[in-house]
Amino acid sequence: MDYLAAYLSHLANERKLSPLTCENYARDIHILQKLAGEIAFADLNSVHIRRFVAALHGKGLGGRSIARMLSAWRGFFNWLNRRHGMDHNPCIGIHPPKSEKSLPTSLSTDQAVKLVDIRKKDAALALRDHAMLELFYSSGLRLAELVGLDPGDLDLNEATVEVTGKGNKTRIVPVGKHAITAIRAWLPIRELLRDADETALFVSRNGQRLTARAVEYRMKIWAIKQGIAGNVHPHILRHSFASHLLQSSGDLRAVQELLGHANISTTQVYTHLDFQHLSEIYDKAHPRAKKKEDLQDVLVPDQ
Repeated sequence: MDYLAAYLSHLANERKLSPLTCENYARDIHILQKLAGEIAFADLNSVHIRRFVAALHGKGLGGRSIARMLSAWRGFFNWLNRRHGMDHNPCIGIHPPKSEKSLPTSLSTDQAVKLVDIRKKDAALALRDHAMLELFYSSGLRLAELVGLDPGDLDLNEATVEVTGKGNKTRIVPVGKHAITAIRAWLPIRELLRDADETALFVSRNGQRLTARAVEYRMKIWAIKQGIAGNVHPHILRHSFASHLLQSSGDLRAVQELLGHANISTTQVYTHLDFQHLSEIYDKAHPRAKKKEDLQDVLVPDQ
């Protein structure tokens, strides 16, 4: 029996996980299959899993990536226990190697505005990408949430969008006026491009729902065209949305609700970004700000 195919069907049809999430599970469990080689899933034990984790870490995979992979493996083995009589989960008690906590990268306000403000308004794909990036930044959406949108999820009169996030939870998020203007310009073009039975808000030149990979590619293209340096990826606009909103409002709970975070601890990373931003301003602007090299005079007494 193809256990992986059956498990992915369970995730998609019973748990209603997004296609992108299912794709991530499939990739992680394929890696487990490759590491196991000829060893059957039922014969794997904790020693094998520790060895796999060590091998992945030795190849340069970070702690967070390994933690995500272990989570996928644990879920798969739990399903095998429930559905196919497997009597143990070899991933229980296995911990990923620790890795340094890294802050999410975000664009400055000027960079974010420059990226989304696409001026080439005569080309169909430029109109689509303008609407897409404006909505991304305006509402702080996840990539899967953006590509999953249909026009019916938008209420342009009320300036809101209803999105389905992780765990199949829905939330209503405000949409900014620039995004609304861009979306209104895109909708007539969408009608000309889309397949007759396609319901997606954002479609490709072939008339089908735009994929997450296509969004990543288009963002990188526009980052180059708009002169934005660095690794510009879809999640960077979500990070920028959160960071800029928190800098302006200071309301952590509101940012949590808008992002759709189940736990406020997930949102608190943006307070570190906010402090980092304020600290940089302080160092540059305050006449009595102490630079790192100046602190040596304080920490090391006179000899």
